[in-house]
Amino acid sequence: MITFDRVSKRYPNGREALANVSFDIHTGEMVFLTGRSGAGKSTVLKLIALLERPTRGAVVIAGRNTHTLKARHVSAFRRRVGVVFQDHKLLADRPVYDNVALPLAVAATPLKEIDRRVRAALDQVGLLGKERALPLELSVGEQQRVGIARAVVSKPPLLIADEPTGNLDPDLSLEVMRLFRRFQDVGVTVVIASHDHHLVREFAQRVIVLENGQVQGDTPDPLPSVLAYR
Repeated sequence: MITFDRVSKRYPNGREALANVSFDIHTGEMVFLTGRSGAGKSTVLKLIALLERPTRGAVVIAGRNTHTLKARHVSAFRRRVGVVFQDHKLLADRPVYDNVALPLAVAATPLKEIDRRVRAALDQVGLLGKERALPLELSVGEQQRVGIARAVVSKPPLLIADEPTGNLDPDLSLEVMRLFRRFQDVGVTVVIASHDHHLVREFAQRVIVLENGQVQGDTPDPLPSVLAYR
């Protein structure tokens, strides 16, 4: 599903965020990216989502080298990657329904199909019945679940998340991570950047450790905690 082959990324200001990074993530895996702030986690996710392109090396997603992908194909590529942000990035003046429907509306999906998919996505995250609520009327945990529903409403085969529990308490963090694992259970590849080492250990999935823009460790998944399954 994902291959990084000797990938480096240097931003216009001269900062080298990644240096010679290589790893493979298989279809249906759930993988955590960990490391200190500035280690390169967010840059890896941006390269996966084609929000950035590598300076050197190759990023291959589902068999497509993103460096050679033509501009007219970028929108279609991005529709196959669900993205969850730490700060939700919801439209405050639009109800939950409209926020979740946004990717489908942009893709000119028929209204009947939009309605079916939005309600199914909200049901998956436990928010069916909140369609007309505004984001600011929801709790922080509910807002994050709206963000997840929006990310999966197009049924992407790949879901990435950048510090999705950074603003949540431990109980809500577990709840959100369990949602990600439900998607993995149905075959979605899930990549999560997180600095929450306790939570990462709780779910005991594969961990790729970044430090100063380089891979410093790549550990297989041990058995998860019982708490992670509840």
